[in-house]
Amino acid sequence: MDELLDGSFRDSLASEGNSNRGPSSTGILYRLGAWNARHFKTSILVWLLVVVFLVVLMGKIGGTYSNNYSLPNTQASTGLSILQANNKAVTGYSSQIVLVDPNKPLSNFSAQISQALTSLSKLPNVVSVSNPLTATGAVSVSGETAYISVAFNQNPSLFSPSYISSVETAMKSVTNAKVNVYYNDPLGLLANPKASDIRSELIGLVLALLIIAFAFRSLYAAGLPLVSALISVLGSLGIMALLAKVTTFSTTSPTLTTMLGLGVGIDYCLFLTTRHRQKLMDGLSPAEAAGVTVSTSGGSVIVAAATVSVALLGLYVSGLTFIGKLGLAAMVGVVTSAIGAITLVPGLFGLLGTRMDRIHFGKAVAETGEGEDFWHRFSRSVQKRPWTFLVLGSIIAGVLVIPLFSMQLGRLDAGSNPTTYSDRQAYGAVASAFGQGANGPFVIVVTLPPSVANSSSALGTLEQNLNTSISSLSNVAHITVPNLSPNKAILYFNVVPTYGPQASQTKALFDNLVNVTLPKVLNGGEKGYVTGNTASGIQFLELVVSKLPIIILFVILAAFIILMATFRSILIPIKAALLNLFSIGAAYGVVVAVFQWGWGSSLVGMNQKVPIESYVPMIMFAITFGLSMDYEVFLISRVKEEFLRTKDSSLAVASGLSQTARVISSAASIMAAVFFAFVASTNIVIKMLGVGLGVSVIIDATIIRLCLVPSVMELFGDAAWWFPKWLDKVVPRIDVD
Repeated sequence: MDELLDGSFRDSLASEGNSNRGPSSTGILYRLGAWNARHFKTSILVWLLVVVFLVVLMGKIGGTYSNNYSLPNTQASTGLSILQANNKAVTGYSSQIVLVDPNKPLSNFSAQISQALTSLSKLPNVVSVSNPLTATGAVSVSGETAYISVAFNQNPSLFSPSYISSVETAMKSVTNAKVNVYYNDPLGLLANPKASDIRSELIGLVLALLIIAFAFRSLYAAGLPLVSALISVLGSLGIMALLAKVTTFSTTSPTLTTMLGLGVGIDYCLFLTTRHRQKLMDGLSPAEAAGVTVSTSGGSVIVAAATVSVALLGLYVSGLTFIGKLGLAAMVGVVTSAIGAITLVPGLFGLLGTRMDRIHFGKAVAETGEGEDFWHRFSRSVQKRPWTFLVLGSIIAGVLVIPLFSMQLGRLDAGSNPTTYSDRQAYGAVASAFGQGANGPFVIVVTLPPSVANSSSALGTLEQNLNTSISSLSNVAHITVPNLSPNKAILYFNVVPTYGPQASQTKALFDNLVNVTLPKVLNGGEKGYVTGNTASGIQFLELVVSKLPIIILFVILAAFIILMATFRSILIPIKAALLNLFSIGAAYGVVVAVFQWGWGSSLVGMNQKVPIESYVPMIMFAITFGLSMDYEVFLISRVKEEFLRTKDSSLAVASGLSQTARVISSAASIMAAVFFAFVASTNIVIKMLGVGLGVSVIIDATIIRLCLVPSVMELFGDAAWWFPKWLDKVVPRIDVD
């Protein structure tokens, strides 16, 4: 290694050191920051006009959000397509209306139920309505619970919220008779209390304001990041609404956009404001200070945002459109905030001028200088005992990782919702009256060759063989009578599992039907498919699990390339990837402990244990890895700056940590506060993301940045900056200054 350091490394170091003369007043970023500060009225006005325009468009022509888990070319989707093609009465969009009277059989209310069915059939988008009193298997043994099946010509989750009022009006004859009426999904989603994340956003903003005020000791400086972040988030939500008009986005998407937009928007502005205030204290004019700030910290913002965006877009590598669009939604918030950071924020700097600290309480705080403050001394103490802190930090993170190894992925459904929700009550009533599996039956679709379809004896033999083979399987509660399509092309029926949709036994039954039973029975030219919501959920989970390693590799490789191009180093990107995996693993472990094990679940508003939603780890990984790179870029860029100035790697680490520790700690506290605030959301997926992302940010900013990074960098020494000459010629250069 000494030979390497004496050769290409020394040449590279000298070249970079000679070119490191500080931010140029002719650089693009410098000119951008200075121009926006000088012409702050124009800068701010343009931003306000654009955001108002987007918000108006959002209200006028903005699209709606719905969950589309469809997976093309899978067992479930192919089976549904065949079923719909051969029976026009089967639309694929249906919902249950559950009726419960614990005191008398529902047959006593036949007149009221008939009146309700007539009213339901007249509603827009309704294709057919089943009578529970005459439909096979729709009334419980006790006669006190029954369900109406309503078929629609499109997904009910796309209907306006007012549609459920029409349904409730149609059911008046039943509810007036004191019969309990509950709506299972997807109608239940309309009937449930309307979830709003405004409370989470307000909590996050208040906490952020308190943290920034404590860090800056200045009212103007504390309010600036919040103002810029709010304007950027409004703009990103307007963009999302327009995108939702042309393509389908999940109902979680706008919350994800807001969560990431607020978190990184405040953080980016915090980094810029810290540098800007220091430059004002150094005697620069507001425009000059803004120019220097954008050309330095602004460059770091661009690299950080690019890294997060690449990680989020990497979700498209999964091949799952639903997950890819969640990444796109989060990226919209990040990119809009980054653009706001290098254009709107300098405009706000210009507006405040030299009045940044006019209303302050306590000593004005800016960047740490070159003196040996607490963080400098702390870094030195870590660097004196690198192996001790490396082992200690690894043990702490390792303990938090332990629950990860028992992670159980699944699909959250109505059974996971609060007991006050209509769909949760419907789910519970169906499970109690008909068995757990009644909430997620499999639909078996069998294509028939003409030799079987046109022969009553052959068809009867096939039905008997299917009934015998499937009924004898473990975990099967019962199967329904097979139906022959009008064109005699397919046979279809339901298989009701013994256990609920989330149970491992139900997954085992699906695998048996697909891989063993149906292929064994269907040997005369027929072909069988297992479809339905439960089958789709199982295959969605399988695909997510199979694609997760690909996503992890893609995100790590993309981040490695960006950091390598930015810092001209091999070891630093490797170190960043490995240490980030620590924080992500620990965050996974905490999420498992809280939601799956139930540890402290009441603190996050959960009253039951639930599996981890299948796509949450994938989303968490992309976001967490990207955000961890934010702090990596801000810290290591300062370390490199000091290293090029002093040529002392150990001193550079201490100085870099000293200059960034306070602002990174403040930024991490703010981002964690924003993420944890979303735990107040009624959406369980958002709760999981809030807990996981909040924990990962705290771990990254404490254990990783304050203990492990100084330890590893000390062990690396000058080798941290080794970069082969041949690679230096090949890899494009990304300059954060």
